[in-house]
Amino acid sequence: MTSRLLGVVREQALAFFFGAGDAMDAYNVAFRIPNLVRDLFAEGAMSAAFVPAFTRELRQGGRARAFRLGNLVLNTLLVTTLTIVVLAIVFADPLVRLLAGDYAGVPGKLALTVRLTSLLLPFLAMVAVAAACMGMLNALHHFFIPSLSPAMFNVATILTVVTLVPVMPALGQPPIMALALGALLGGVGQIALQWPALRREGFRYRPMLDFRDAGLRRVLLLMGPGAIGLAATQVNVFVNTVLATGEGTGAVSWLNYAFRIMYLPIGLFGLSVATAAVPVVSGHAAAGDRRAVRETLADSLSLMLALNVPATCGLLVLATPIVQLLFERAAFTAVDTAATAAALRCYAVGLLGYSIVRIASPVFYAMDRSRVPVAVSAGAVLLNVGLNLVLVEIMGFRGLALGTSLAAVANAGMLLALLGREIEGLEARRVGASLLRVTAATVLMGVTAYAACAAAGAWLPGQGLVVQVLRLGASIGAALAVLAAAARLLRVAELADAFALVAGRGRSRS
Repeated sequence: MTSRLLGVVREQALAFFFGAGDAMDAYNVAFRIPNLVRDLFAEGAMSAAFVPAFTRELRQGGRARAFRLGNLVLNTLLVTTLTIVVLAIVFADPLVRLLAGDYAGVPGKLALTVRLTSLLLPFLAMVAVAAACMGMLNALHHFFIPSLSPAMFNVATILTVVTLVPVMPALGQPPIMALALGALLGGVGQIALQWPALRREGFRYRPMLDFRDAGLRRVLLLMGPGAIGLAATQVNVFVNTVLATGEGTGAVSWLNYAFRIMYLPIGLFGLSVATAAVPVVSGHAAAGDRRAVRETLADSLSLMLALNVPATCGLLVLATPIVQLLFERAAFTAVDTAATAAALRCYAVGLLGYSIVRIASPVFYAMDRSRVPVAVSAGAVLLNVGLNLVLVEIMGFRGLALGTSLAAVANAGMLLALLGREIEGLEARRVGASLLRVTAATVLMGVTAYAACAAAGAWLPGQGLVVQVLRLGASIGAALAVLAAAARLLRVAELADAFALVAGRGRSRS
């Protein structure tokens, strides 16, 4: 939660200084390539491929063998990503022209994007190391520190932007370059935060490579398909960025701001549940206990749905006041608020789909069935491209967000259907009954949120920051009160568990 909330603060800082102008568009395109790899490795392929393999080594050979595998994976990732970085820097200009050729129509925008891309590419190697650390710590059942590590990226970005943006012109550099420097410092910070925890567990870095090692080969064989299998959301966002470059100044940034807000509940309620579930599911799969896999998956899906169904409704109903409160000041105008809120509503449609994929896809890898999510993900990407090419002509940049959401829902539905065959059912009756109760409670919550927002607007007119906080706070407070009461009345156990965890009555391990 700390990491995700700091991510919102980071976006607020960017909106304040850069709004949704040409410089912010250039940065978003430049950072999309390393950010794509970060999402795939830190939140996708590493969990899907490395955690099960590391867990297996722990069970069968102890920590010495597991840490040897960790060193091999870490060094292999370093060699691979550094090679990619060098090649991408050499060919940065044609690469950017391929992705954002329309920027050539705005004086200086294409050249700025090329400079930012070259500066940001080393982030690839940093995130590879951070992802390997995260995988080892997760397999050792440490979740707090690795989940907090992205907070270091956010903190570094915020501090660098606030301190360096005002002085960059005096140094002969555009202000947006401060943001790129902050991203690099954040990459170093993600590693620095996790390294002490790994050393306390007994890990020591060794500069070693052995491509004949069976464990490494197993990880690599799974990691490629793992990245593809979990890539649909990230690749689709990447496609959106490329298509949005032709929709005029601001389109890329509006989509990025909206996706960051939508990604907050994914990170809190989808990815967090998935991160905790993957090592457990991997252990059950290694033991051949499909019943336990099925029960763990059903518990994870029920908890995620209980949290994300209300979150989806909240984003749909309160998109405009949320965006206004978070971003509308200084360089971020009312026009930017309306555009970002429209994109946010379209992204919110796919929130459940994004989260289900995070939970369901790694189960296939734990069961050595990597081909299934690979095929499904490839189909989802093709569907997204087709939908976006059609919808962008009808709805403009909003169609890109909606197409991505519809593809995510299709991806999730297909994965669940195929996973049910693999583990002989999904306990659909239990999960379905929970979903119906959560949906009923959410409808009451949504009506309350809409009415409370309208009433608060009448009672508290004006656009001051305090007024905005009071209006949105009153709307959310009333909605949550109704949700809690409805959950108790309808006996939604998962929501009660979630409220208890948020209140601090749950247990966690750092």
